[in-house]
Amino acid sequence: MRLAPSPFTRRSVLKAVTALAGNLVVGSAWADAFPSRPVKILLPQPPGGAADRLARIFGEHLQAGWKQPVVIENRPGGGVVIGTLATARAAPDGYTLGLLGSSLTINAVQRKDLPYDTLKDLQPVARVGYYTVALVAESSFPANDVKELIALAKPHPGKFQFGSNGIGTSAQLAGEMLNHMAGIQLTHVPYNGASKMYTDIIGGQLPLGFSVASSAETFVKSGQLKVLGVTSRRRSDLYPQWPAIAETLPGYEAVNWAGFAAPAGLPHRLLDQIAADLLAVLSAPEVAKAMAEMGIDVSPMGPAEFRTFIQDEMKRFAEITKPLTRSGN
Repeated sequence: MRLAPSPFTRRSVLKAVTALAGNLVVGSAWADAFPSRPVKILLPQPPGGAADRLARIFGEHLQAGWKQPVVIENRPGGGVVIGTLATARAAPDGYTLGLLGSSLTINAVQRKDLPYDTLKDLQPVARVGYYTVALVAESSFPANDVKELIALAKPHPGKFQFGSNGIGTSAQLAGEMLNHMAGIQLTHVPYNGASKMYTDIIGGQLPLGFSVASSAETFVKSGQLKVLGVTSRRRSDLYPQWPAIAETLPGYEAVNWAGFAAPAGLPHRLLDQIAADLLAVLSAPEVAKAMAEMGIDVSPMGPAEFRTFIQDEMKRFAEITKPLTRSGN
């Protein structure tokens, strides 16, 4: 059963906002002047998806608080490179933000053809949450948790496969990180979306798969699938009954996060103000409810913590993936 965000999550939101607000100078020129015109949120995804919905939820609440229009501009293409590059090349004045995700760090370690430097050209502003990703198996699979899976797979390298929604996705990285940290060899099988993967798992053609928990929930409730673990560092507030893989493998984390970034060079006081305003949106009950419905765990981070998280994620991913070179972006 899906639960509303816990009081711990609400306290963490308020703590993050309070810490950032403490850095602001009351009545400062930045606070008085910003924003004085429309603000643009760039989204490197097409309209209609979960990321687009999340951007519009934040846009509506920021617009109400800022008393200025907030325009959502979809810039899909190039494996999210087009929208990310547009964010990096914008003026560092706070009037252009990008809503980015885990593809930012995956691209940073896999691709050598990026037209921007991830942490030199972009300023992390605020992480707002992550999609709960689960390792699922058919209900009769002999392992019931990750510890049992490791014991089952270790003597038989390459015998078992795991599915994901494609090469270079956070779901694939979750499986490769499991291989790396557990000392096992599960073979990756990429899919174009989760539907066929679920069909193959339930039908016995594929033993395991990583997917967004909200899309697998119906099959879990019906008893066709079971969850061996979630990929976040701790148990999900939305699905607390499912163990975190990190409970068996300390330090394991491979989440599909969502957060806002700005062009590098944004003045510190303006950065803190925008971050506080973004994180304050999370305290609205209707926002927490909407995010829960999309399977997003509220998990706030301010600029410094968010930057550290991205740096750490890039280091973790670099240990388990090989660089790729792509063209045509």
